[in-house]
Amino acid sequence: MSSGKILVAQGGGPTAVINQSLAGVVLEARRFRDVRLVYGARHGVRGIVDEDFVDLTQETSHNLEAVAATPGSALGSTRDKPDLKYCQQIFQVLQAHGIEHFFYIGGNDSSDTVRIVSEQAQAARYPLRCLHIPKTIDNDLVGNDHTPGFPSAARFVAQAFAGVNLDNAALPGVYVGVVMGRHAGFLTAASALGKKFPDDGPHLIYLPERTFVLDQFLADVKATHDRLGRCVVAVSEGIHDASGQPILAQLAKAVEHDAHGNVQLSGTGALADLLCEEIKARLGIKRVRGDTFGYLQRSFIGCVSDVDQREAREVGEKAVQFAMWGDRDGSVAIQRTGFYSADYQLLPLQAVAGKTRTMEDRFITASGTDVTDDFRLYLRPLLGSNMPDAYRLRAAPVARAVR
Repeated sequence: MSSGKILVAQGGGPTAVINQSLAGVVLEARRFRDVRLVYGARHGVRGIVDEDFVDLTQETSHNLEAVAATPGSALGSTRDKPDLKYCQQIFQVLQAHGIEHFFYIGGNDSSDTVRIVSEQAQAARYPLRCLHIPKTIDNDLVGNDHTPGFPSAARFVAQAFAGVNLDNAALPGVYVGVVMGRHAGFLTAASALGKKFPDDGPHLIYLPERTFVLDQFLADVKATHDRLGRCVVAVSEGIHDASGQPILAQLAKAVEHDAHGNVQLSGTGALADLLCEEIKARLGIKRVRGDTFGYLQRSFIGCVSDVDQREAREVGEKAVQFAMWGDRDGSVAIQRTGFYSADYQLLPLQAVAGKTRTMEDRFITASGTDVTDDFRLYLRPLLGSNMPDAYRLRAAPVARAVR
């Protein structure tokens, strides 16, 4: 006899729409007669092994809808990257509580966790359905046209660079903005959608899909500054040299490492500062400024794509439907149809788990410092409605009276 229990958790970096997926799971699951209890694990897989559960069956629909529209991770998240032993502990807890459906909202590492837990359940012949629900602002899940969280973060980046461009045009100089993205440059590339006029910034875009050469970077900045009297640059935090070493590690005297041993790229303004120092020292340009967008782009409450909200809700709903009607494990994926419409498929966990998607060559110009029209057409429908616009004075000149 079925226990009627399901569990949902959130992992990895929060986004502006991850709670839409949570609400999608809870509200859709409560429509099924066989579902008796819907649990949420606090702080992702860490909450599972610690048995830190909350009963979401008791949440009102109104409050769930309000939480859905709120950025961040309502259940809390974790950066734990479970190995086999950790996943065995997860499975033991799920089994002990009689949970028969496990939904995990997250990115690459989360999909791999779901895969291992699924394999543990199959080996034990325990009836556990394991569903991975996509989420990542990096947009780097394979098999997906795009992932929930990315469109809203991209909307923020595009609007931020549009504003930076207006500021830079008023007070010319060089501006360097560093955007999240260790291996995939989708989010940095979104800065191009902030352009309206041909001479708008960002004038140069540097992505981790291309090798970064400092001397060429400086030459590009100088050429743009000489031509326009100013230069706006968008840089991915993951830019690297030909050997794959992060540029941050080359320029910094000391670097921090994260829990997984990777060079700490996010949460530090070091790369922007170091690139600005190189521009000042080697090009002699006095007005040089740099920013690191950091965590601002992930859960910015005033800049959410309505398309992203809708699709984040639907991937949660579809996960429940795939589990209940399809009775199989997998990872929900967004597929594009027509000019723009979203369809949903369930991919095998092995096809997604632990893999990283990067920007396709057709999205990057031959120079490697800009994006193509293909990318603009790809991203624009995802940014949602009511994107702000910028205008210029036509500024008819008045003849001089003195000279």
